[in-house]
Amino acid sequence: MSTPVVLVAGLHARARSAAVDRLLHDHPGAVAVHHDLREVASGRVERVVRDRSGVLDLAEVRLAHGCVTCTVREDLLPELVRRAPAASLLVVDLWDAVEPRPVAEAVGCEEARAALRLTAVLTALDAAHMPIDITRGDRLAETGRMAADGDERHLAEVLARQIEYATGLVLHGGDAEDDDLSRAVLAHLAPLTPVHRITALPGVRGGAVRTTELAERVDPATARLPCDARTDEITTVVWHRLRPLHPARLFEAVDELVTESVRSRGRFWLATRHERLLAWDAVAGVVSVEDAGPWLAALPGAAWELVSPARRTAAALDWNEITGDRVQHLVFTGPDLDAGRITALLDSCLLTEEEALAGSDAWAGYDDPFAPILTLQESA
Repeated sequence: MSTPVVLVAGLHARARSAAVDRLLHDHPGAVAVHHDLREVASGRVERVVRDRSGVLDLAEVRLAHGCVTCTVREDLLPELVRRAPAASLLVVDLWDAVEPRPVAEAVGCEEARAALRLTAVLTALDAAHMPIDITRGDRLAETGRMAADGDERHLAEVLARQIEYATGLVLHGGDAEDDDLSRAVLAHLAPLTPVHRITALPGVRGGAVRTTELAERVDPATARLPCDARTDEITTVVWHRLRPLHPARLFEAVDELVTESVRSRGRFWLATRHERLLAWDAVAGVVSVEDAGPWLAALPGAAWELVSPARRTAAALDWNEITGDRVQHLVFTGPDLDAGRITALLDSCLLTEEEALAGSDAWAGYDDPFAPILTLQESA
């Protein structure tokens, strides 16, 4: 019978450790595995295994290549499988800057399924620091929290992904005011994810969670994006349109859009890339635009059977007789956002009625400042 596995992620080490300690306390026979990645760039990782009584094993792990993927493949999975028969629960205490998705997908892989059963992905957050950290544009290297040599990610970027992928969020520390503010922020960033305090963690020994479903919650084509909302000073603005965007006009508006909001994400349609679904992902002033594959409307009908039911459902919800599933669906969250200003700015980037009537052959000739970025991604 498989052993339940819970991942505990989070940039806030004290909050994460407190959540792990609570799980060990609440589940006799539980074992936690943690990899200290401070020296991962040199191929050296320290593995710590402990239970509620203290450290059971401390070992130095040498890797052929210093990266998180190697750590998971070469050491974490074998260690979990080895510990599974004697443990009531396995807790994976992830290093600060590790995003839970690749680890969850490794634990949930078919090869490990007989021994391991991923039951929860928790992200632990310091209630006094999270609302500030989600606005910080610092690189991980500047804070000493890198997960690999040359890690160029930003602190807020990692924190947002840890929050949005989790099946449960755990608050630790801070006072009542910090708790209220954190819950308000999380209600905008991850409105469907339950929030717990350390003293009342969710059940983690039930059925397996499907990593395909977790991925569908955050992937741009199927993401469950927040709705329009206002909570005290925090506002979420949803922009939904059917007309394509002019690439040059949108490019000129990017800086204002990402600096006005703390977090924004979604999918969008550029006139110059008529068949491609593009993903927008921005946090703390740092924006990423990526090609997320074709719109379903650009594929032959037979190809629809090759995509997931969630992808077909998302396309059906957006479907229009003329444009298919091509859509602008962007969501912006931040303090005291001016919804009218953001909407007007984005609307000004859409093709005019005359431009829209010219058709995709005319659109292909537009200047596209996004082309070098997207072309570089395609060749990488």
